[in-house]
Amino acid sequence: MKRNTQTQLIHAPRKAPQYIETVQPPLFRASTIIFKHTDALFNRHWTDEYDYSYGTHGTPTTFTLGDSIAQIEGGQYALLAPSGLSAINLVNSCFLSHGDEVWVADNIYGPNMEHLRNLETRYGIQVKVYSPIDAATFIPSEKAKLIWLEAAGSVTLEFPDLTALVKKAQAHNILTALDNTWGAGLAFNAFDFGAEHLSVDMTVHALTKYPSGGGDILMGSVVTRDQKLHHQLFRMHAIQGISISGDDTAQIQRSLPSMQLRYEHQSKSALQLLDWLKLQPDFVQVLHPANADSAGHRYWKEICTEGHSAGLVSVIFKPEYTLQDIRNFCDALTLFKLGFSWGGPVSLVMLYNLKDMRVLEHTHLQQGLLVRFCIGLEHAQDLIQDIENALQQMKKQQLE
Repeated sequence: MKRNTQTQLIHAPRKAPQYIETVQPPLFRASTIIFKHTDALFNRHWTDEYDYSYGTHGTPTTFTLGDSIAQIEGGQYALLAPSGLSAINLVNSCFLSHGDEVWVADNIYGPNMEHLRNLETRYGIQVKVYSPIDAATFIPSEKAKLIWLEAAGSVTLEFPDLTALVKKAQAHNILTALDNTWGAGLAFNAFDFGAEHLSVDMTVHALTKYPSGGGDILMGSVVTRDQKLHHQLFRMHAIQGISISGDDTAQIQRSLPSMQLRYEHQSKSALQLLDWLKLQPDFVQVLHPANADSAGHRYWKEICTEGHSAGLVSVIFKPEYTLQDIRNFCDALTLFKLGFSWGGPVSLVMLYNLKDMRVLEHTHLQQGLLVRFCIGLEHAQDLIQDIENALQQMKKQQLE
């Protein structure tokens, strides 16, 4: 019996073979996933390694990227989220309950702190702050459940004593979560680092940055080696209805082969800028883990054995420069664009007032306004010239 044309438009009589080998994996877009028969529907469980039951649980496209990210970071299991902050919130909501104590470094990613303060106000989570350069300030009580680590901090770029912090957390049975966006799984292996081969419990990674590489895709991940933790996270992931676009996933998967090349290039350019910035009289301090004068340099040197250091450099202007001076400097830049994030092809700049961002007093930081440079793929000498021109323009405006 010939079917109606409308039905034929939906149920084609012929279908091309589904699987061929290509350079890039196939893109699957799915909310509904079709079960072949009732056995496939009922003889499955959400903890199966690849549970193809609904789009939010995963497709070959999302599982392929998750597997790739887990491998890069040295983990085994990965979950994807719509942004780095969404991945952070997944961890917090999964493991923190009323009365629990969570420890964060004073240089923590700002939106994470804002989220935790919200949990503190609404649900009775206790937020405790430790110094990113002094592991002794991490003094957990019996209520401590989770500690957030950043290596390095995303603005002031301190590299913490991960060995001491992780060992203390393990001794007190506290979960360790590392925001691994700076290292990207390339600077060091968070699941096997240091002379004692220590491991964090989980990493969170803003795939928006280096894995994407284009400054155009938002995504995050949570990676672990522990199946029990993974299942806890996966369950919360499902309950919250967290899902990502197959198209965005495919874009990041497409960028992964060049990620290490881009990371190393931006790291090398940042080191070139570091050498030049240290000679400029306008800055009272230059912040970068590879800088011997920067806090945590020796910890970076111990763990990041190949000298990887990402593409971020921060400077603190001398105190006599006003906020308006710094704004004039940023506005005078032409190659560096004013914007948040990093890891894309275009270099970025952002200005910060540390007095508005810190809870503890940090004697290792000089007084003055901070500017962070996020290095793109431009030639390093052109970027140096851009900064030099902007400094001259700023000084010219001071005299007007």
